[in-house]
Amino acid sequence: MKTNQKKLPKSQVEIEFELTEEEFKHHIEHALGHLKQHVKVDGFRAGKAPNKMVEDKIKPESLLMEAGDCAVRETYSKYILESKLEPVGQPEVSIVKVAQGSPFIFKAVITVLPDVELPDYKQIAKTVKGLPARAGKEISVTEEEVQDTLNYLQKTRAKLTLKNEPAEKKDFVEIKYQNKDINGGKEVDDKFILGEGGFMKGFEDGIIGMKAGEEKQISVKFPDDSPKKDLAGKEGVFKVKIISVQKMELPEINDEFAKELGAFDSLMALKTGMKEGITTEKKEAEKQRIRAEILDKIAEKAKFEMPEAMVEYEKERLLEDLKNKIAQSIKITFEEYLASIKKTEAEIKETYQKEAEKRLRGFLVLRELGKKENIEVSDKEVEEEVTKSVKNYSKEQLAKIDIEQLKEYTKGVIHNEKIFQILENFSSKL
Repeated sequence: MKTNQKKLPKSQVEIEFELTEEEFKHHIEHALGHLKQHVKVDGFRAGKAPNKMVEDKIKPESLLMEAGDCAVRETYSKYILESKLEPVGQPEVSIVKVAQGSPFIFKAVITVLPDVELPDYKQIAKTVKGLPARAGKEISVTEEEVQDTLNYLQKTRAKLTLKNEPAEKKDFVEIKYQNKDINGGKEVDDKFILGEGGFMKGFEDGIIGMKAGEEKQISVKFPDDSPKKDLAGKEGVFKVKIISVQKMELPEINDEFAKELGAFDSLMALKTGMKEGITTEKKEAEKQRIRAEILDKIAEKAKFEMPEAMVEYEKERLLEDLKNKIAQSIKITFEEYLASIKKTEAEIKETYQKEAEKRLRGFLVLRELGKKENIEVSDKEVEEEVTKSVKNYSKEQLAKIDIEQLKEYTKGVIHNEKIFQILENFSSKL
């Protein structure tokens, strides 16, 4: 077999394969053996007729097509395994020549992970870490932040009691509502603390005074920044039904409240624990922000060909994220959303070009950094981390998890963590 590899723009490679007449004959025989299982020849059971009789029954082009498919699959797979190429996605295959008694020639165009030329990433790491308000930034927690956390915990432990009286602010209400311009006009279920539900101005005020089982129409003005542009600033009519009204009795925030939460012997101990927890969260957020800045600065100076196929794939992922977000938070169909902003799906997808390229740059730079620093992740490391991740999962949750996929994801997380730790180590050597 002869091969000829040619580099193309946008991180693509074209490989021409030429199989000898004898090599292709092997695939013809294999194809004939496969096709004879599905060809009926009088006097013979399926798959038992002589090859010549089966071949007479088959259209020549069908045999060549089957043999060509077999030759492409086997030849391409073997070549990729033996070469150092790292293809992304499936190849674009074109047949150049196929005939009985002749060499078989085909071409495969593939997108490959590009070669990445890194800048002086050690120096960049030092520079970013050394910026003012980065490494030496003080992490502080205000009393207001601690109190907000306490208030949240207080609400989660409130006692709820059904009431037949009219709903008041601070009551917990369960409702159904309907509007012709939202969720395709379908009914929506919701529940929230009245006055804190985050609805449009006037909506929750309209519920005040309603009782369980009562229905009412509430007119409100859509906000000027409504996601549905055609509704912005317009009046909307909502049909609302109250399913239940519950009085919320909040526990007093004191030493007893703290003790019920766990390993705290006093309210002061609880506040101290909360402050430590918030401090840890802020430190983690600051660490991630610094890491992102280091990676962005390295990626800005890295040189490589942007693989278009990978950018397209990333744009698709971002588009799917948007669809899920709209379905869950705005509660309208994606088609309704597109109609409201007067854009097509293709136009939305194109707006993700820069974000997709940024994500891809980060991925390729981290991958190359891993090569440069000889980063390795052992099976033992992956197993230990996966075990930690799933130890609190129920049997039902475990049944829904693709363990192999989780292992692959975990391996990537450990790999990147090791890289960032190295970059942080460089940054400390000022």
